[in-house]
Amino acid sequence: MIAKLTGIVDSIAADGCVIDVGGVGYHAFASRRTLDRLGGSGQPAVLHIETHVREDHIHLFGFIDHAERDWFRLLTGVQGVGGRVALAILGALDPDRLSIAIVAQDKALLTQADGVGPKLAGRIVSELKDKAGAGPLSAGLPDGLAVGKDSRPDGVGPSADAISALVNLGYGRADAVGAVAAAVRTIGGAPEVEALIPVALKELAR
Repeated sequence: MIAKLTGIVDSIAADGCVIDVGGVGYHAFASRRTLDRLGGSGQPAVLHIETHVREDHIHLFGFIDHAERDWFRLLTGVQGVGGRVALAILGALDPDRLSIAIVAQDKALLTQADGVGPKLAGRIVSELKDKAGAGPLSAGLPDGLAVGKDSRPDGVGPSADAISALVNLGYGRADAVGAVAAAVRTIGGAPEVEALIPVALKELAR
């Protein structure tokens, strides 16, 4: 089982790349995000690999970081999401944005990816909503939306209150979650809702 490739970029195509490792070229399918970050031919590269073995083929899927690989594993566990569709989603939404979309139950964001219609988007957010805010996949999420953080239930606390206030002002839930997450990082510590809202509004105005 191949878990990682360290070598030189031989070539890059629309849906993948070839990595030369000691004179052997390995073809790995990859998201547009990963391909854009590889650089051009002749550049050193490290790809984290997910190997899919089937009766008629062996496919390697490459990822620029662990976060993208972890999301790929979650996405392909959803019925109807194959490797190609999962890569399309990861090309349209980076891991932080995908976490926010799942927690916010924003199906419209997922339909930006090729091959994802409203029905499949609904299935993805429904099946993954409890996983998106847990462990390393909670990176980028504000407190109160990360499962188990500060021993509070999901969706409780100043961040959740600030998100609710922004939604009531007419902002989309995914945009509100992202703005509050940015506000938490900007302010630092454990800010109260009164401090979060104005900073989040500035983020939304950018």
